[in-house]
Amino acid sequence: MMYSSFLLIIGLVLLYLGGEILIRGSVFIAIKARISKLVVGMTVVSFATSSPELFVSLEAIFSGSSDIVFGNIIGSNIANIALVLGLTAILFNINISSKTLKTDYPFLLFSTILVGFILSYYNVISRLTGVVFLLILSAFLYYMVTKSRKDDNVLANESDKENDNSIFKSISFLFFGILMLKFGADFLVSGAIDIANYFNVNERVIAVSVVAIGTSIPELVTSIIAALKKEVDLAVGNIVGSNIFNLLAVLGTTALFKDIRITDANILSIDYWFMFLLTIIFGALIYFLPKGILNRAKGALLFLIYIVYIYIIFK
Repeated sequence: MMYSSFLLIIGLVLLYLGGEILIRGSVFIAIKARISKLVVGMTVVSFATSSPELFVSLEAIFSGSSDIVFGNIIGSNIANIALVLGLTAILFNINISSKTLKTDYPFLLFSTILVGFILSYYNVISRLTGVVFLLILSAFLYYMVTKSRKDDNVLANESDKENDNSIFKSISFLFFGILMLKFGADFLVSGAIDIANYFNVNERVIAVSVVAIGTSIPELVTSIIAALKKEVDLAVGNIVGSNIFNLLAVLGTTALFKDIRITDANILSIDYWFMFLLTIIFGALIYFLPKGILNRAKGALLFLIYIVYIYIIFK
């Protein structure tokens, strides 16, 4: 038991450090490509902060634990909105950009419904479905980047001042970040499975709680730091983009290696529907009461919803 707990803690630490290092390298490369801050949040940073979910899901599917794959992704999406955005909004009022309202959130809702539709009818994410998910995501990202370059003010020309050493440093960050994420995922999944078996708790519960919170740490840190720096586009774009990446990129990439089947019916009947309803509630909060802002009251409501969810799954 002590050894399993140690693996779990080491895994969480490595995922956190790996995610932080990967974010730094990714953002610098995005700056070199002259992409706007909102798109950086929606694409590069979202992919980087979703990389722990990807590595954990790949490790889980190779270990034959498909429930951890679904639990990790769905639980992370729930944690991102209710826990991460909730806590961030409690600390800082978050203004929602018009682009998030017009484009990003509708696409997140579409992705959520799409995944639920496929799981309801087929009970599996197949390799073909994984390819379709990745193609849809690629088309969306292409639209985001091209539209940003036409309509937005790109990031400052500070990247021109960077030298080859900075580029090499960023590439090194990417390499070591990925390496730490890989080993962090190995340790986290192994420790989570052992602890679930020891306490006779099913893998789904561990995945949607402990594992999901662990893999959402990069989003929490990134959002709070972005809010502190008054980069609200980056904070919100990171969360919305991360949830889209979890549904389409993480599920899609994992399914390329092996079909992902639901073995615990509660994943669909409880966890997915909670994620779907939470996404609807999140939409209502940013479109109304008042529109375009997440204030402290809304943040407290989101955080309370997360506490209720954790209580339900452990009850």
